[in-house]
Amino acid sequence: MSLLRAITTIGGMTLISRVLGFVRDILIAAVLGTGMAADAFFVAFRFPNLFRRLFAEGAFSAAFVPILSKKLNTGNNQDAVQFAEQAFSVLALALVIFVGVVELSMPWLVDTLLAPGFADVVGKSELATVLSRIAFPYLFFISLVSLLSGILNALGKFAAAAATPILLNITLIFALLVITPMTPTPGHALSIGVFIAGALQLVWLGYYVKKAGFPVRLVRPRLTPSVRLLGARILPVVFGASLYQINLLIGTILASLLAEGAVSYLYYADRVTQLPLGIVGVAVGTALLPTLSRQLQSGDETAALNSQNRGIEFAFLLTLPAAVALVVIASPVISVLFERGAFDASATTATAKALMAFAVGLPAFVLIKVLAPGFFSRGDTKTPVKIAAVSMVLNIILNIILMRIWGHVGIAVASSAAAWVNAGLLAFVLLKRRQLVADPRLNTRFVKTLLASVTMALVLLGLQKVLVVELADAGWIKTLALVGLITAGLMTYAVMAVLTGAVHLRDLKRFIKK
Repeated sequence: MSLLRAITTIGGMTLISRVLGFVRDILIAAVLGTGMAADAFFVAFRFPNLFRRLFAEGAFSAAFVPILSKKLNTGNNQDAVQFAEQAFSVLALALVIFVGVVELSMPWLVDTLLAPGFADVVGKSELATVLSRIAFPYLFFISLVSLLSGILNALGKFAAAAATPILLNITLIFALLVITPMTPTPGHALSIGVFIAGALQLVWLGYYVKKAGFPVRLVRPRLTPSVRLLGARILPVVFGASLYQINLLIGTILASLLAEGAVSYLYYADRVTQLPLGIVGVAVGTALLPTLSRQLQSGDETAALNSQNRGIEFAFLLTLPAAVALVVIASPVISVLFERGAFDASATTATAKALMAFAVGLPAFVLIKVLAPGFFSRGDTKTPVKIAAVSMVLNIILNIILMRIWGHVGIAVASSAAAWVNAGLLAFVLLKRRQLVADPRLNTRFVKTLLASVTMALVLLGLQKVLVVELADAGWIKTLALVGLITAGLMTYAVMAVLTGAVHLRDLKRFIKK
């Protein structure tokens, strides 16, 4: 499968997942709003969901896939299967122990780490602890799912693994609509849904791995040399590739110290940002890693450089206009998606400001996922960790400073600023090592993509003024106005992208023909 087709396969599945995720969050916003129960659930969900994004969206594969690909390239499939089984079994045992320890420590973790500010509100910390205990075993399932995803990705099969988040969203929608009447709060139902979703995802990928002729069984755990190598790489890889999620967790912790609703504002804003981040960043990063691993192991450095350039080019092509659009039309987007039921106009304003701050960092968040495979495919896990550590410290410092000035918006600004520092340092090191050489095509198309995005922004600003009455409507007219606004923006960008040469029709024709 070509790199572009792999990206579009993963991106397509991620798009379906994100759309269902919006449906899920629209329902959650209507039922929970931004009060105590919502804050408690989002903290409970943030912890296992953090690990879902760390492991399932490419970071675990960054350590696992290069080792497995090397074994597959030797033609000894039996050795590859044995390595996968040992890794699966050792990981399962470690997870059982880890999940058990965290479950026992959950009250302390909530009060001192996850949401220290909740203790000031009667019952809030206790509710967050109960919901976290229900949802946290999801970590066990999703970590094993990530290993099975790595197997399929190394085999060049991306669709089944990319579809697993769809199961999560369908299950949570089912839990909210069906299980809620049987539980004390909707938060309880959603936490139960998180647990069930993890089990379903593991069964789903277990079937597809077996179907691919690569069955993985639980065997007696042994620390073989390959498993030891995986263990040495996995923690730094996860940390180095996942600054965005770590910064979000830090932001959630600090937001719990602010006024009620701050955690929820950041959650909803992040959910909108996750659409382009998932479709572009996760898709490109996931598809790029096995491609680079194969090319570098075969000694084709030129092909690897070209793949890296095309990944960056594709990321900019879709990320820059998305970032610009989210900054310009943040308020109507949040209003149409979430402003109903318990989610009022003041929540829309607060969430829209956070969305604008996150959107400024969107290209950087995506670049981190695109640049990281350039290190991981070469077995270098230390450099991204050092860079991520610097960026994380900067994020904490900026959070503490900016949250005093701008509240929850300052937390989002800090996250974006730290992401730009991280992406810039990754690119600097790769360029210095000559492991990233921007070719003329990438340089010229970036400028053209930027021009097309700016033109689109001007059109959106003008149309917002024209549609100001319609966008303020309380009914379906507001939704139609937003759809028209987005359609006009997409058409403007598409036309400008073709006219400027940011994208060529021959490239699309070649892709369709393949």
